[in-house]
Amino acid sequence: MSPKEIFSSACSRKPEIHYPCVWQYKVIGKELHLVKNAIKEICAPVPVTITYSHSSASGKYHSFNAEIEVQDEEARLSIFRALHDHAAVKFVL
Repeated sequence: MSPKEIFSSACSRKPEIHYPCVWQYKVIGKELHLVKNAIKEICAPVPVTITYSHSSASGKYHSFNAEIEVQDEEARLSIFRALHDHAAVKFVL
């Protein structure tokens, strides 16, 4: 198998995640307090650790790391979708 085929095969496979596990989301938005409140609201009642990460060069965007224990894939994806759909959030990674 060529290196290109190995890379292609590895990229097309779904990662193996063992639940429950601690998962980290990178959440980006414009208003610091609105983004932080959105993370808390969406993750409640499960405790979430929120740490400030970075500001864009212009100071227009701010990012946070949100670390939370997820019980299964459904919970992990549900939080991702809720963050993605929140008005205060511009991007989720």
